[in-house]
Amino acid sequence: MIVLVTGASGLIGATLCARLGAEGHEVVRVVRRPAVHGLLQGRTIVVDMAKALEAEDWLTHLVGVDAVVNCAGVLQDSPRENTGNVHAIGASALFVACERAGVRRVLHFSAIGVDREQPSAFSTSKLAGDHALMERDLDWVILRPSVVLGRPAFGASALFRGLAALPLLPTMPGTGLLQVVQLDDVVSTVLTLLGRGSPSRLTLELAGPEALTMSEVVAHYREWLGWGRAKEFVLPGWVAAMLYRFGDLAGLLDWRPPMRTNAAKEIARGATGALEPWELATGIQPSSLASALATNPPTVQERWFAGLYFVKPAIFVVLPFFWIATGIISLTTGWRSGVELLLGTAFEPLAGPVVVAGALADMVVGAMIAWRATSRAGLWGPSQSRASMRLREAFCARTCGTRPLAH
Repeated sequence: MIVLVTGASGLIGATLCARLGAEGHEVVRVVRRPAVHGLLQGRTIVVDMAKALEAEDWLTHLVGVDAVVNCAGVLQDSPRENTGNVHAIGASALFVACERAGVRRVLHFSAIGVDREQPSAFSTSKLAGDHALMERDLDWVILRPSVVLGRPAFGASALFRGLAALPLLPTMPGTGLLQVVQLDDVVSTVLTLLGRGSPSRLTLELAGPEALTMSEVVAHYREWLGWGRAKEFVLPGWVAAMLYRFGDLAGLLDWRPPMRTNAAKEIARGATGALEPWELATGIQPSSLASALATNPPTVQERWFAGLYFVKPAIFVVLPFFWIATGIISLTTGWRSGVELLLGTAFEPLAGPVVVAGALADMVVGAMIAWRATSRAGLWGPSQSRASMRLREAFCARTCGTRPLAH
């Protein structure tokens, strides 16, 4: 069978492609941007669902395809992501193209609870995509998973590992219960529903067998990693709101943190559902979080990842602030000190312009580190500004009692 999988670089999509390939199926991976795909079998095509809004954008890619699995999804609108285009308009264009191309079997990933409540653009657009598929003359199945957790450190799986490493666990106010579902069970469901004679034109909620609080989910991960239960405290509502807003700001800079305003709105209603229709349609008995973790002992790398999870966001907050602040200081209160540091050196005739150039270079480096697309290049930029280096050395000299280095 030839299966086209959208969102093939995500948690569910990537794992599904690997399982399909291992079972002898030919996979057509659809990704949003080019990347290094290593030894993956099959072929990869680059299509941004936020821009592929017409059926004609998909028809050439569906030639010879037997089934389509739509795993594409985005949490929140940002400069590069559009929930309405990806979940509704782009998905609808794909479904129309499947109908025209004669691709009967279409499996579509939605989200649990979107038919009951739509607190954000995420769930509203997901539900619109569901309705678009229901209108088509196809053998469709809509899958609505709860929070998906698995061995790969991705999204919620990564976040819960990071939270598990904190000795003091902050709990967000107003979060609902979660029937977390295992990635292996979700992928096995797709493989079952792609088989001959499998049911169609139905909607299934994929939820785990037990409803847990976020603190209980984190406690399971701490036990798995071999650590005792953490002390918990409830964050004040205004602090939680501020953290979600920081996540929104990171989204505007093209980062994809799991903690954003849409996540807060969606998690407030919880992620619970009925298991029986899923079990009846597929025969799959969903695993509990505890049993799934018990069958996959943690590695040294797992513990390192958990312990360092929050280091990365801290770095990408501190470094841009440091470099931009250095540039601002060099142009304001530190201007005179910067010029004086260059007196008596080869730069003395151009002391003013050099300080300005160094300050602007610092601010450019900070901005590059903050913007995801240029962050790698920005991290190579520090230390190129001689004037700002001298200013920082002078500051250290005054605060630490040392002498600035000779240049």
